Amino acid sequence: MPTSNNTSYRVHVQDTNQAEVDSVNIENGAMLRTSDALYMGHNSENVIVYPQGGVKSLGWSRYIDTEYTAAAPLSLVADTLTVLPNNMGNVVRSHLSIDFYENGSNQKIYGQNLNDVYIITVEWKAQAPNANQTHLNLSIQNGGGIIENLDIALAYIKGNAIPQVFHNMFQYYIDQSFLDNGASLYIQSHGGTSTIWDIEYFTQRTQNGSLS
Repeated sequence: MPTSNNTSYRVHVQDTNQAEVDSVNIENGAMLRTSDALYMGHNSENVIVYPQGGVKSLGWSRYIDTEYTAAAPLSLVADTLTVLPNNMGNVVRSHLSIDFYENGSNQKIYGQNLNDVYIITVEWKAQAPNANQTHLNLSIQNGGGIIENLDIALAYIKGNAIPQVFHNMFQYYIDQSFLDNGASLYIQSHGGTSTIWDIEYFTQRTQNGSLS
């Protein structure tokens, strides 16, 4: 007797929105679909199963400050820790769902999942009236202080009162404290005063912890 195989399978997946995905009771194996991702319940989480490595699992965002310019820079008091500001005056994203920074009152970078990995590139222009005795210190800090290995000293090499472009990159992962509280970028002008302007953050998620 010949064996027949079913070559056509039809599985109904519920179409929904992101708000329902975030609030629904999670069932292992249950699937939900939004306009840009397919989710499946797995180990008490709704994880993205499609697109693999796509806009919802990875991605990037660029935040450009428009408040502090060459005509109206931010003045840094000597030896005073200051949040590196960014008002998100201009934002470019790989997808509308991608957002890793909140300017508001917190001015913090955030991670979306435990064990995510990110790269942030920070760029700005600055000058100092006494460049030989002044340098800048850039760090990422949370409530517990400087996060290990996310701290660097940057020298003025062009001389007194000459504008200089600064560019630095940090790679970091999201632990529970970072996930719960976020972190802020701080800048400090050591040894003398500085002025800074044209601040940009470029943040890229390189690993989605929920899929690893």
